[in-house]
Amino acid sequence: MTNLFEVRWHGRGGQGAVTASEILAEAALEEGKYFQAFPDYGPERMGAPIRAYTRISSSPIRQHCQITQPDAVVVLDPTLIGVVDFTEGVKEGGVLVVNTSLSPAELRSKLGFDRGKVFTVDATRIALDTIGLNIPNTTIIGALLKALEMVSKEGVREEIRKRLGARGGKEMAEANIEAFERAYNEVTGV
Repeated sequence: MTNLFEVRWHGRGGQGAVTASEILAEAALEEGKYFQAFPDYGPERMGAPIRAYTRISSSPIRQHCQITQPDAVVVLDPTLIGVVDFTEGVKEGGVLVVNTSLSPAELRSKLGFDRGKVFTVDATRIALDTIGLNIPNTTIIGALLKALEMVSKEGVREEIRKRLGARGGKEMAEANIEAFERAYNEVTGV
């Protein structure tokens, strides 16, 4: 399959990993790309570890399974570091985008990850500063797009406005866009 890009999301229930996966996919759709976005739940409860997946391609996607060899892994909750092996299966040259106060070099060393690039951003701090809630999903999308521009920033901004504006109103949507922009500007990588 040409131009297939796969992202695996790791988070905890209530942090918005599924919503982030869907926002990214919907932005791809608006750009004329094919997509899939779907969750993988264990126990469906607030705080339980969850995974979500996003596939984006310029041609139809025929696979309908979990992503075991992602191009990118996004981690929304820093408490998963050392608890979940989120580096498992990451392709050579793949990318990790992790919500943590650790530097990329510190995280790379801690994980022993040498197959690709590591990007970190304190998405929790940014979400608390801008949104007032520890829901780092839109924040971490900003970091992901800085690491890998697979869809346009404007497309994601519009999806955030549509989806979160309908749920929480214009003010909540704009706070999430501010969080997205800050993470895009503050993420660092090695």
